[in-house]
Amino acid sequence: MANTIRVVQSLAGAPFGGAESFYTRLVCALAQNPALQQTALTRANPQRISQLQAAGVSVQTFRFGSPLDLLDRHSYRKTLRALDPDVVLTYMSRASDITPAGNYRMVCRLGHFYNLKYYRHADYWIGNTLGICDYLVKGGMPAERVVHISNFADEAPAAPLPRDSFGTPPDRPLLLAAGRLHTNKAFDTLLRALARVPEATLWLAGDGPERSNLETLSQELHISERVRFLGWRNDVASLMQTADLFICPSRHEGLGGIVLESWLHGCPVIATNSQGPSELIQNGHTGLLTPVDEYAALADTINQLLQNPRQATCLADNARVEYSKHHSTASISRQYAELFAGIAG
Repeated sequence: MANTIRVVQSLAGAPFGGAESFYTRLVCALAQNPALQQTALTRANPQRISQLQAAGVSVQTFRFGSPLDLLDRHSYRKTLRALDPDVVLTYMSRASDITPAGNYRMVCRLGHFYNLKYYRHADYWIGNTLGICDYLVKGGMPAERVVHISNFADEAPAAPLPRDSFGTPPDRPLLLAAGRLHTNKAFDTLLRALARVPEATLWLAGDGPERSNLETLSQELHISERVRFLGWRNDVASLMQTADLFICPSRHEGLGGIVLESWLHGCPVIATNSQGPSELIQNGHTGLLTPVDEYAALADTINQLLQNPRQATCLADNARVEYSKHHSTASISRQYAELFAGIAG
């Protein structure tokens, strides 16, 4: 055990979200590596905690409150000193800001183009896209300490749902979109596109501040009978196994981890050319790209692919190969472990 690397992984985060899901997946994947001894510091989210503990990871919880929550911040920093880690990996602004420099290598992982003032005191930075890495370097971070490591998806097997789930007509085209119902995700653009896709049903998995506005818009567009608002789901992989196409209409998207999930599960993807998806997707080979916020172009592309199932199958097959080569759990977790080994000394 002399060569064991002590790693703390720290996330404040919301109950649900892309970064939160990836945090849990990565910590659990790295728990299989005997060279790493991990501790997870996070908020008291029962589902997250149960998953981490089931993987054999020690978990400690904190409120990660405002700067005025001095007691919690003192407790957090006291815990860090007691753990005496070699590496501390933080996710997003709150955990990065609250974590001080110390007798360890501090690594901040960014999955979006966040305000860099919360990250400058780190020793290393991980961007999950080349675009974010470039943003970090242009923001003043030393290029030799900025590392590109992508994400991986949940690779647990998933079975499709019955085609008529949620009162869906089983003989009609079925579209899927998933994510936080926020303006950045541009689900309003997707609803406007759906109005131009005859007879298709949309499963929209997720929740957030825009839900009421999106429900109202679907009524105004006279498509409410073709939209199923599913709320947060733990079975997005099964939804992908069921749908004909996955649509990612984002205005702003760091990586687009949901695109990786669609690749893994064989659901052909159409995305807008926002930051992450335009970097991931080779247009016409692993998916199709359309301009941001142009709902007519999105509708035309959806109709084109629904009418050409052979092309859809080809896109899905190519995407699955791309995922296996560059985004698998084994590949990404190995890159993290190699980074920790390289900087721990």
